[in-house]
Amino acid sequence: MPSPDALLYGRHIEQRSRELDAMLAELGYDGLLIHSGRPQNRLFDDQPPPFRAHPPFVAWVPQPLAADSLLELRPGCKPRLWYCQPDDFWHLPPTVPPDWWSEALDIEIVNAPEDWHACFAGRRTLAAIGDGNALDNVLGGADLNPPELLWRLDQARTRKTAWERECIAQANRRAVAGHRAAAAAFDRAQSELGIHLAYLAAVGQDQDMLPYNSIVALNEHAAVLHYQYRDAGTPTERHSFLIDAGADCHGYAADITRTRSAFDSGDFRALIDAMDDLQQRLCAAARPGVSFVDLHRQAHLGVASILQDAGIVNMAAADQVETGVSASFLPHGLGHFLGVQVHDVAGQVDEGGQPLPPPDVWPMLRLTRVLVPGNVLTIEPGLYFIPSLLERLRASRYADRVDWSAVAALAPFGGIRIEDNILVSESDPVNFTRLAFLESS
Repeated sequence: MPSPDALLYGRHIEQRSRELDAMLAELGYDGLLIHSGRPQNRLFDDQPPPFRAHPPFVAWVPQPLAADSLLELRPGCKPRLWYCQPDDFWHLPPTVPPDWWSEALDIEIVNAPEDWHACFAGRRTLAAIGDGNALDNVLGGADLNPPELLWRLDQARTRKTAWERECIAQANRRAVAGHRAAAAAFDRAQSELGIHLAYLAAVGQDQDMLPYNSIVALNEHAAVLHYQYRDAGTPTERHSFLIDAGADCHGYAADITRTRSAFDSGDFRALIDAMDDLQQRLCAAARPGVSFVDLHRQAHLGVASILQDAGIVNMAAADQVETGVSASFLPHGLGHFLGVQVHDVAGQVDEGGQPLPPPDVWPMLRLTRVLVPGNVLTIEPGLYFIPSLLERLRASRYADRVDWSAVAALAPFGGIRIEDNILVSESDPVNFTRLAFLESS
């Protein structure tokens, strides 16, 4: 009896193959080759960064660590994977493909990329996706990274198959285990590094396997949106904790953020509760036909209302948004597509591949489309006390609308971000993150 993985994965490959066959026929190609990528040393060094296969490859092959492998896709044919397992005593080769792959892919094990080079040299009606440095001398006759095909493939990836949805749901379950362990480590007064190690142990994946560099921020570090360090020292005072960390499942990502206060009550704890309520309302509004730009505006109005209700800004919510005051506290976009890339593709183009740039007032918005069933995205409103942005606000004409003593009292807490992963469905949105937290309680 086929495993559930085999059934879902097989249907995923069938659907993507049908879509690709139509694209190739339209563009006049008789096949597509997708290279997984090759480790590249850092400049002036003999060490590469951790390897992860190119996203277009991982969208078909559930092995993000397979270097120098090649997927061969031809209309009407079973996809063939030239799977590279080097005879190498310096490094461990990628694992043998599990049985459930073999039902969907024709797998050819090779010991070196040269073993598949001769099969494709000089073919002039093939398209190829990959790094030119790895493919130019091998596939001289192929059309490398053709834009007309790439945007069509990206469009297909905006609607997740049942296989992809299950991978993202499972990645959320893994990440939630880590988030619970991280919260417990914070409660034990661990350092950022200690919390990070507790997270990794609970997820069962090391940092190189995670889909992005985890943000583990205590106190004012939470005001640095992409805080990249993990301090091994324990702060003398504990105010707050923000963790933005995910997990991987077959190359698909979870991307979850939570914020905690060191205190059971107080102004910052009240702000977290208000932000959580806002975030859940925004998640519930992620439905077909909704413009994500409009949803982003609703996030700004919501944050502005919280600031007004808390007495931090004495200004109507709509006026805060119109004047840009709310952007001093929420400088990033509400969310983005999610898949084999954390910031997944095609967030700023329409169904025809035409650009959909973000509004000038919100240039950091990564998703500008109208939502459709099958989209998976993040919803992550924030409220921060960022010194550089607050100094600009203090120097503006709206400085007298801000209670600077309240800002000073809250600045040591850094900020708040709450992020869930949402599937847009034909009916109610499916919140993979909240479901995973419920299952683990």
